Amino acid sequence: MSNFALMFCLFAMGHTFIWFQNNSQLTWDFWNDKLLLAISCFGIPGLFCFWWATKIGYGEIKELWSVRLTAFGASYLMFPVLTWVFLRESMFTTKTMICIMLSLTIVSIQAFWRTNG
Repeated sequence: MSNFALMFCLFAMGHTFIWFQNNSQLTWDFWNDKLLLAISCFGIPGLFCFWWATKIGYGEIKELWSVRLTAFGASYLMFPVLTWVFLRESMFTTKTMICIMLSLTIVSIQAFWRTNG
């Protein structure tokens, strides 16, 4: 697996953890009043994913803007899918689908358009 793919996967996992940290309260009654438990169970692993993704990505790309925009793209790919699966909110609206396509475009630009410092 390339370092870029590993960075992207870690960002996607981090955003998945953070989605559950923030939205489990909306998905399952158990989490309604368990803020500290949600932060511990989901937030801490998510932050580790973000930290490692940034380290690996910056080591590979040498541009923090590219790393940040890849993280943004990963977030917008994960959020609609998780929200659709767990909260049954459709991601198949024109606005959301355009945003997903823009996110794919941003990630593709960061993955394939390399600058020479």
